[in-house]
Amino acid sequence: MRCDSTAHTASPRSATLTSTRPGSGRFAKRKVARSWSTQLALMDEYPDFVFAASQPVQYAWMKESYPDIYRRIKEKVAGGRWEPVGATWVEADCNLPSGESLVRQLLLGKRFFMREFGYETRILWLPDVFGYPGNLPQLMAEAGCDFFLTQKLSWNDTNKPEHHTFMWEGIDSTRIFTHFPPADTYNGSFSPEEVDLSIRNFKDGHSSNRSLYLFGWGDGGGGPQAEMIESAHRLDVELGRAADFFAAASSEANGLTTSKGELYFELHRGTYTSQSRTKRLNRLAQQALREAEMWSVAAGGPYPSAELNTLWETLLLNHFHDILPGSSIDWVYEEAESDLEHVTQRANAIGDAAMSAIVGKGDELVAFNSTSHPRTEIVNLGGEYTRIAAPACGWAVVVGRSDEPEVSVTDRSMENELLRVEWDDRGVLTSIWDKEADREVLSGPGNLLQLHEDNPARWDAWDLDPDYRTSFTELTQFEEVKLRGGRRGLLAFRRTFGESFLFQTMTLDAGSRVLRFETAVHWRERHKMLKVAFPVTVKSREATYEIQFGHLRRPTHQDTSQARAMFEVCAQRWADLGDGEYGVALLNDCKHGYDIQGSVMRLSLLRGPTHPDPTADLGDHHFTYALMPHPGDFRRAGVIEAAEDLNSPLRPAHGNLAAGSSRSLIEIDTRQVIVEAIKRAEDSDAVIVRLYEAWGESCTARIRTTLPASRAFLCDLLERERNEVVVTDGTIELDLTPFKIVTLRLQGS
Repeated sequence: MRCDSTAHTASPRSATLTSTRPGSGRFAKRKVARSWSTQLALMDEYPDFVFAASQPVQYAWMKESYPDIYRRIKEKVAGGRWEPVGATWVEADCNLPSGESLVRQLLLGKRFFMREFGYETRILWLPDVFGYPGNLPQLMAEAGCDFFLTQKLSWNDTNKPEHHTFMWEGIDSTRIFTHFPPADTYNGSFSPEEVDLSIRNFKDGHSSNRSLYLFGWGDGGGGPQAEMIESAHRLDVELGRAADFFAAASSEANGLTTSKGELYFELHRGTYTSQSRTKRLNRLAQQALREAEMWSVAAGGPYPSAELNTLWETLLLNHFHDILPGSSIDWVYEEAESDLEHVTQRANAIGDAAMSAIVGKGDELVAFNSTSHPRTEIVNLGGEYTRIAAPACGWAVVVGRSDEPEVSVTDRSMENELLRVEWDDRGVLTSIWDKEADREVLSGPGNLLQLHEDNPARWDAWDLDPDYRTSFTELTQFEEVKLRGGRRGLLAFRRTFGESFLFQTMTLDAGSRVLRFETAVHWRERHKMLKVAFPVTVKSREATYEIQFGHLRRPTHQDTSQARAMFEVCAQRWADLGDGEYGVALLNDCKHGYDIQGSVMRLSLLRGPTHPDPTADLGDHHFTYALMPHPGDFRRAGVIEAAEDLNSPLRPAHGNLAAGSSRSLIEIDTRQVIVEAIKRAEDSDAVIVRLYEAWGESCTARIRTTLPASRAFLCDLLERERNEVVVTDGTIELDLTPFKIVTLRLQGS
């Protein structure tokens, strides 16, 4: 149908199972089976009907539990009547998972479709996800996706999207053809009024001649109905494939606008914090899998590919956009927490077995370091704190040091060579004096816990409304528990509030700029939000936040409607407020919600929504956040490394390695480049090493490896070879552009 130079192609919509778990339970599988059986019957009745369905995990369920349905689906795919779309294992949240988790969504999802159907989808299909990070265009392109579809940003509560068809440019300058269906729904009914709205609402008729209309019941499942197809026929709307739409639309379009950076969703900001236990378990599971793969590669011998793949599938399933964000019902989180605990335990067991194979049996203490930089760390060995060291992506026999300077502690202060920290009789920080920079860090009470009233107007677990900031209580009731000096200075105390209590240990190590706050909370609050605040003496109109495979800057002011909408934003492991001369970083080990307004840095710790889960987050929580004041720019000050360390503690093992021995799997001669993953290749005994440029600056990196590497190839994210690179005495030299992701395949002799 053509009207006002706009053509509409209808694309039926698969079930997303929003607000229910697309999990391993029979309920979810039966729902998919019913929905898809209906679509197969409609195809027999309507020869022009094409059904688009995403989420390879659901196809895997059908293959396992409903083989007859799956056989018929494969026939329809072969005949062009059933279109697999999506590219990712599930329609995953994109804010909260790690960069490597997003890679594995694409790797597992696309490989499943290619293996089962001989079909490679080129569309990343995420209609109902709550925001899109700035490096997603590069991930799409590196996985062989040319197109991106979403609808969710039409829900923005402040600034509606200005375009429906445009080029999305990531932080590394990769561009992806992007389309938002102008009907502003992924549950289209094919009513004349809705189709007419889709035509009139399309904002890019001057540069694009086509738009997409999604119809069928997606939320809760069901898919299209016969009445919808009959309505399409009456309205003379063409039914067709999403792939055909994108191919035609992209070839015909001209003069498209380019949108740069992240696609921030101005709604559902509470999902950065809701169901905090699940988010912590997710962070632990991601790290455990990273280490299990790395140490299994190092150990050599049989690689546990099958079990690791199953564990990744379980983790990725729980990244579905109504599980990890915290917007599902109670039994979902019973299963999700059980799943993630299982992933963490099994991955840790695999990692432990690999470490044991590396070090052998013996009494020598060996430290394993999975981060991509050499490090030293104060640890507790047999009740004594001592400093140990380990190389990048490797291990070393521990050599204890006894000459470490000590942290002095009084009843109101803690001090090492770099920082002097002071607090009042309530345990609230009054000063952090940077001795090296000769300046004060705090401009007001620091580590101030604030309990807000939190009553969003619409979606309880999803939303955080801006007026929550107007009402809060400062939590200052203080019960001192312990003070201790030595190589690690420590202040431990307890606070009570409402029906809840919090136990916190503040620590400062010798030689460190990182002030840690290890926290345990027994949480009984409903419709409350707990934040921690650090007013600082740094002023900047923008703060920097880590996202997957990089970082970006967001406003700290409220001078524009876009800035005002960003009153709560998402980050991975750190955020930094700096003016170029000095900065302060706020690190976390499992939190994601930040707000930095003016010079006040705040981290969201816990929420208490009651819908759709009336028991959300009741009970015990454990997490650590940290403050890191630093001279100069955050990159050179080591903020990225400090955040890695907080999330990746050194792991001990006992073995019979020779005294002083050590090994690094990968060493890189620049701190700009970070190792994201070391794993066995999917289809061979080669080793995959994933790297990325983390500073946003071009560089040349020399990568030295002790892994077998007679030849090396640059690959895409699906591990398909592109170009061979030269290996000289175990060293590879690469030129990297800002935020570039590199996947290397190392082959032995």
